[in-house]
Amino acid sequence: MVKVVFFARIREQLGCAELNVEVSSLATLVASLKQRGELWARVLSEPNLICAINQVVFDGNDRELEQGDEVAFFPPVTGG
Repeated sequence: MVKVVFFARIREQLGCAELNVEVSSLATLVASLKQRGELWARVLSEPNLICAINQVVFDGNDRELEQGDEVAFFPPVTGG
């Protein structure tokens, strides 16, 4: 199982804080989440969406996931 967590505006838009899913890669995870409906597809296709795997920001297209990994999605963060 892979733990998927959503933060900030992403969590609010999807109405979901976390999920546990069985997937083998990040690409498979994103594809399966987008199949949950139009809202999910739109939110997870937003430009600049940040993805972190095990609390490390990941900027690639795909990566193998292992049992117990945590994948987080969140919007760009600004400071000031």
